[in-house]
Amino acid sequence: MIFVEPDGTERQVDAPVGLSVLEIAHKHGVDLEGACEGSLACATCHVIVDPSWAPKLTTPTEDEEDMLDLAFGLEATSRLGCQIIISDALDGLKVRLPRKS
Repeated sequence: MIFVEPDGTERQVDAPVGLSVLEIAHKHGVDLEGACEGSLACATCHVIVDPSWAPKLTTPTEDEEDMLDLAFGLEATSRLGCQIIISDALDGLKVRLPRKS
């Protein structure tokens, strides 16, 4: 998968099937906080999914949407990284990290 830093730098990393985007970020030292450790209790793992990939994701749950309401820099394809689980269909997924402020 590919993480795009706020400055536009792209970082391609290995993304094993079954791991969340948050877990993959932590595994590769990508600056994605995840303060609640993926328990869907915060919005610190907010990512912006590349628009070409957004239709391939499952629909966000109501709980995820509630947490996203707390995220800074929300966009139409914003999701929580802890809720995106890599599958074969998401091989090559591209997400952008939002600016911190």
